Amino acid sequence: MTLEAGMCANGHVSYPTHPLCPECGEPQDATFDLADRTGEVVTWTHSTATPPGVREPNTLAIVEFDITDVSDASDEFVRALGQVTTDEVETGDTVEPVYVEELRDPDAGIKVPESQDWDGYRWDPV
Repeated sequence: MTLEAGMCANGHVSYPTHPLCPECGEPQDATFDLADRTGEVVTWTHSTATPPGVREPNTLAIVEFDITDVSDASDEFVRALGQVTTDEVETGDTVEPVYVEELRDPDAGIKVPESQDWDGYRWDPV
């Protein structure tokens, strides 16, 4: 499983990927995987009012990944939002993406479980 960021011909990077670059409108014709990188927590929160099937409380963090090795543009970082594996997280912590099969309980909620994927990544403090 990959944690794909998208990149346009001008070197602008975004996560998640988009058909067209949010910065310049060019097609995002390249991707690269953030799953093998570490990032830094920019900010975080504890959500106590979660959707059906999502753990409560649910700690979420915005994580910034250094991408200077893949982007020739002015983009030096790309940010991604995700759940954290623990409630013990602070701004500035280094985290790594860890794959989980279920980010939420597929039997809870209004969607048919087979209608979508339930897997993804959480941030785990290093």
